[in-house]
Amino acid sequence: MDRTKLENIYKDNIEHASNYYSPFACRNEYAFRLKKDATCYMRTPFAVDRDRILHSGAYQRYQGKTQVFSFTNMFDEETSNRSLHTTYVSQISRTIGNMLRMNLELVEAIALGHDLGHPPFGHDGEIALSKSCVKHGIEQFHHNIQSLHIVDNISHQGNGLNLTFQVRDGIISHDGEVHHIVLKPNRKKTEEDIRVYIEKKKNGRKVDWMPATMEGCVVRISDTIAYIGQDIEDAIRLNILKREEIPKDCAEYLGNTNSQIIDTLVKSVILNSFEKDFVAFDDETSHYLQKLKKFNYSRIYTDGNVKKARTIIDKSMEILFEQYMEDIEKKNHHSKIFTQFLNRKNKKYMNIFSITEKARDFIATMTDRYYNEEIKTYLLPGSFY
Repeated sequence: MDRTKLENIYKDNIEHASNYYSPFACRNEYAFRLKKDATCYMRTPFAVDRDRILHSGAYQRYQGKTQVFSFTNMFDEETSNRSLHTTYVSQISRTIGNMLRMNLELVEAIALGHDLGHPPFGHDGEIALSKSCVKHGIEQFHHNIQSLHIVDNISHQGNGLNLTFQVRDGIISHDGEVHHIVLKPNRKKTEEDIRVYIEKKKNGRKVDWMPATMEGCVVRISDTIAYIGQDIEDAIRLNILKREEIPKDCAEYLGNTNSQIIDTLVKSVILNSFEKDFVAFDDETSHYLQKLKKFNYSRIYTDGNVKKARTIIDKSMEILFEQYMEDIEKKNHHSKIFTQFLNRKNKKYMNIFSITEKARDFIATMTDRYYNEEIKTYLLPGSFY
């Protein structure tokens, strides 16, 4: 094999890409890792990160995790799951990133990894797991922090994936629940900034937190674009909502279908962010988007059936959490927390993290179906082991 020729082809491609990028894009030569890594002369560092995420166990479990409507995948497999949402975020962010001349491989890596830390049952599962964490003496659970924890400390038997700083930062900075008109990157961020953010966030403090790259900003705004209309489509499909109930002014301005809403929002971002060092909607679009978010919250996220599912999740989460802690304390090696999780971790992971943190990490990896089967194992007579 002519390695020198391969290296020259790679360098030519890197140079070609750099000439295409916007002045505000993150160039491949800016990539850096906490641990030194061999150069791959076929893929950029961000493409390497993308592929490491794609081949991780956490990524493969996306398809079994609910997006919003808990337990619906038991009877309706067309309802959105975490895998579909991640794919939508990736494609929307690539569309925006391409038009803004961003680094698309960095965009894609962040998009594909941004929700790795979501527990089963979406945000309801996240709230329930957080309650159990606090009750048992550790800090709040937040899926974006858990996503970084997965790629740093859980994946690859506890060795982590050794991703670049830019991808890791994008993963922990994707918070799509916060409504910002303008997302401007904070390029001065460091590992210490991430550490301080995690500490504050876990202790319930509000933090003004922006991605370190424009690519991270693109993914963050795309996260909102991906879920706002899709949640409406899922609610209509499940007879929670009728299309004509969407606020008339929002429907007229943004559209009343997911595809129309995505089209309007994406165009707004491109038009208002092109050749700018920030990502933004225009003021009018932002106004109607905020109004539609409030509508979704009042009509979808607080629906009676959704709240009923939340109660079930809260109760069962505490049962599982306490059971796994007990299994670890009593060294019950028949428990799934050993056979499916701890037995596959290295000494570093086993020594650094507490019993409570191990229970948290195992539950956070679960798909909805796996979680349900574990609940049956512990609650149904004669089914234990």
